[in-house]
Amino acid sequence: MYDIIPLILILISLAVIIAIIIRKFPVLANLNTESMPAEKEAKFKEQIISKRIKRNIIKWTARLTRTIKPAGQMVIKYFKWLYNKLIELKERYKKEEEALNVNSEDKLNQLFQELDEIKKEENEEAIEKKLIEIISLDNKNIKAFRQLGDLYFKNNKFQEAIQTFEHIIKLTEDNNILDESVKASSILSQRADTYFNLALVYKEIKNMDKSIHNIKNALNIEPNNPRYLDIMLEISIINKEKVLALDAYNKLLEANPDNQKLAEFKKQIKEI
Repeated sequence: MYDIIPLILILISLAVIIAIIIRKFPVLANLNTESMPAEKEAKFKEQIISKRIKRNIIKWTARLTRTIKPAGQMVIKYFKWLYNKLIELKERYKKEEEALNVNSEDKLNQLFQELDEIKKEENEEAIEKKLIEIISLDNKNIKAFRQLGDLYFKNNKFQEAIQTFEHIIKLTEDNNILDESVKASSILSQRADTYFNLALVYKEIKNMDKSIHNIKNALNIEPNNPRYLDIMLEISIINKEKVLALDAYNKLLEANPDNQKLAEFKKQIKEI
């Protein structure tokens, strides 16, 4: 009986082994042992090709660098030359511009002297021509534009006068025209005077709204200017703006109590 037990155990063990083999057989059957050397060979070839590509890249990069380097140095050299040339041209242009400005200033002085001589002859057509010649040389010359605007106003060329005075306003608002020697207060004063001139022109063509608008602009810059207050009073009375007229009257009374027209202004205000 004791001899049968080991035999039974051996048979059971053998059965278990056979069962395991049967269960794993499909997996073992799918394993292609013939492909294993081929895969190893393919990986080996891939490594060789990869190394060859790397060597070629390094080799061609070195050749390209040797070829491009001289060309690159030539390009750098050219741009350095070009930069120095531009600096040289800039300096030359600056000197020429300075010389031109000096010559232009001399020419302007000469033209203004010629203008003074023409004014003695009272030839208004020649005066206009000379002023335009000055402006063509210096298109930001406020002095010439003001004289041209006054000339148009004097000759009842009101639209031309308006355009000229409005252009002066734009010039006085342009900071690029301000020379270091010109004070901001002087520019503001010229702007106020131009608004005053515009107010006179619009008053002349019976456009009182625009006339009041411009004289207000002038008074915003110089609130106690008797000339501006005087015209403000006149326009306000004409336009029947009693509040504006009273305000202007009180300011004019304070700024210029000796004004001979104050009594008449007061009477006209009461009649509004």
